[in-house]
Parts: sequence; C-alpha cells; structure tokens
Amino acid sequence: MKVLILGSGVIGVTAAYYLAQQGHEVEVIDRQPAPAMETSFGNAGEVSPGYSSPWAGPGVPIKAIKWLLMHFGPLVIRPKVDMAMLKWVTQMLTNCTSARYAINKKRMVPIAEYSRDCIKQLRADIGIEYDERALGTLQLFRTQSQVDHTGGDIEVLQQFGVPYEVLDPEGCIRAEPALANVRGKFKGGLRLPGDETGDCKMFTERLAEHARKLGVKFRFDTTIKGIATQAGKIAGVDTSAGLLKADIYVAALGSYTPLIVKPLGLNVPVFPIKGYSITVPITDASGAPESTVMDETYKVAITRLGDRIRVGGTAEIAGYDLELRTGRRATLEHSVTDLFPKGGDVSKASFWCGLRPMTPDGPPIIGKTRYDNLYLSTGHGTLGWTMACGSGRVLADTISGRKPEIDISELNLTRYG
Repeated sequence: MKVLILGSGVIGVTAAYYLAQQGHEVEVIDRQPAPAMETSFGNAGEVSPGYSSPWAGPGVPIKAIKWLLMHFGPLVIRPKVDMAMLKWVTQMLTNCTSARYAINKKRMVPIAEYSRDCIKQLRADIGIEYDERALGTLQLFRTQSQVDHTGGDIEVLQQFGVPYEVLDPEGCIRAEPALANVRGKFKGGLRLPGDETGDCKMFTERLAEHARKLGVKFRFDTTIKGIATQAGKIAGVDTSAGLLKADIYVAALGSYTPLIVKPLGLNVPVFPIKGYSITVPITDASGAPESTVMDETYKVAITRLGDRIRVGGTAEIAGYDLELRTGRRATLEHSVTDLFPKGGDVSKASFWCGLRPMTPDGPPIIGKTRYDNLYLSTGHGTLGWTMACGSGRVLADTISGRKPEIDISELNLTRYG
C-alpha cells in the first residue's frame, strides 16, 4: 500500500521507517525544509520510560499554584480567550484523581518501555548513532521534603517493575561525579538506571536517511492546505505541491494535528504546551553531567549530549505562541549553573522553544480514526522522544494488519467518547 505521512518529526519519521521496512510505499510531507525542525529539534534528550507519567495527578492543582508563584517556577500560564485552552485545562483537571492517574499511567508505561526496546533493536540492526548514552536518569532532590515524599513514586515504579535506586547525597555523587562541586545543595535522589539519553534531532535525521534507503520519499517545503474526503474515506491531501493521494494517511503533526483534522469532524484533544531549552557547549567535561539529572525543584532536565549540555524544561500554556521569552531562559540557566557551575559556558548557549502536543489525560493518541484510511499518532507530550520508536512500530504493525507486540487498544481516539 501507499502511505502518506503528514509530519517529519521523530514520530512521523519512525513510522515511515517501520512502514517501509514492512514493504509499503511511503511518502512523508512537511512544511519545513528538513526533518526534525520543530518539536523534535531541541528537546531535553531523555529516553525515559521510568518517567512516563501523566501530568494530571492527585495534588497537581495545588502544586501548580505553588509553581506559578515561584521566581524560577516551572509553570507559566498566559490567559487568553481560547475555548480550546479552557476545554483542555478543564479535561486535565478532571484527570487529577488517584483513579484516573492509575488508569493513565497504566496506558503510558507499556508503550514507553516497548519504545526503548525498539530503539535498542534499531541500534543493533542499523548501527544508528545519535550521541546516545545508556547511563540512567537521576532525579535530584534539593529538599528533605522532596526525599520524604518519594513513597508514591516508588510504589508506582514497583508496580510496573521499573528498576530504581534510592540514593543519599554520596550515592548521587557516585552516579554524577560533578555534583561533588555542589555537595551541600541536595539531600538525595532517585535513580532510574534503565533510562537513556540522546539527541532526538540527530536520531531523526539519520533515521530519515535509512528510511530513504528503503525507498521512503520525503517532500519538504510543502504546506498542507486541507484534507479531502469522499464516501467516508480520505481522498487526498491538498498541499502547496498539489493534491497528494495514497491508500493510507497518517497524521503525525504534533500540536498541529487537531487543526488539520478538525474540518473532518474529528475532535482531537491535543493542546500545545510550550517548552524551552538551552544547549550549552561543555568547557570542562569533569564538571558536566554524565547522563540526565532532573532538577526536581525546577522541573528542569540537564542532559549530556556529546560535547554539549542540553537543559530543557518549563511548561508555558499560551496556545500556538513561539515567542522566545528571556524569563524562561533564566530558569534554565539558573538550574544548570547552580548544579554544574564548571560544566559549560551559558553565555554561548543557544536558546530554543517548541510546542509539546499534550493530551489532557497523558497517554498519546495512536490508531485508526472513524475514517478507515486515516490514522493518528500524536499527543505524546513531553515523551515524544521516549515513545517514538514504539509508536512507529505499533502503528506500522496495525496498518500492515499485524498484531502489535503490545496492546494499544486504549490509546486510540475512542477513549474520549
């Protein structure tokens, strides 16, 4: 079959690779001039199944108020008259219960764990390199209160069989030796040794090259104008390059997916949550992180990517706004210079932002729509890099009529009614 994929981020490119591997004729279209130019461009670099949790959970509304009042807070809300924003926030708040959290977490962990297995298999099969490291993630607690409240997180990790280590300050330093320079600034940590790191943009670009070798065609600088239907099916995609037709269509446009499919009568509850990152050149390798350190206080991930430090985080609820705001950069710079003062030169850092496609409940949306030949793969939120390979593989299996190796029946659009 011919498959047309809308979007060349990490989600679209992984789907293209696996579909081509299974013998399909695949074309990918994107408005950008190259793959991974939007949300996949500068994310935090974590492949972290252990942190695959919904944002919506018990206590989050109270925490959100605290975050909004912090000087270097991880959350910013820029209110506007936006019914989509209001509806999404309302839906998220309804998921902030223990019962809903348990259901949503149960839906997220399998695809994240499977995805990590898929990326390992890709490394073995095609030797893809992307500044990857398999040295785990350290969640760093600056206060004793944070240490004392890890019980719930540990219980969830135990429930899903995720390996973990509870560390005292000296244990944190053994995992991340550069923290010895700021020994008095943290009280302990929770380490997830099974997590990995890597440059998502580099991975996506290199996987796209492998996909080309399998026959995938990439059509860049191509704007999508609309989607045509006929007799209850997708008949083609109207683009700046004309009407493009296929047997199967996959919408993998991240935060822009709802806008493209809304004229089809499909209400996809995905909303853009802006995240920021800085990429800092390393000046002293011994003073830089070995893998990822998650600064729990500021919700900032500090990740080693080759000769760079990627510092990513913050959540800004502002709609489709891509303005780079210096206040958000200040939060990232504060976190990295406070914990790794000798690691890199922040004055030479590049500054970036991207729109994370978030669902109100947490799990992504993967699977067929009510149009038999239209599939979705979107809503991965902060976990697009973590879940990309697994999402691409299960989608390819589904389209090919194969039974996926994990159950994705609760990840499709029908869970919203």
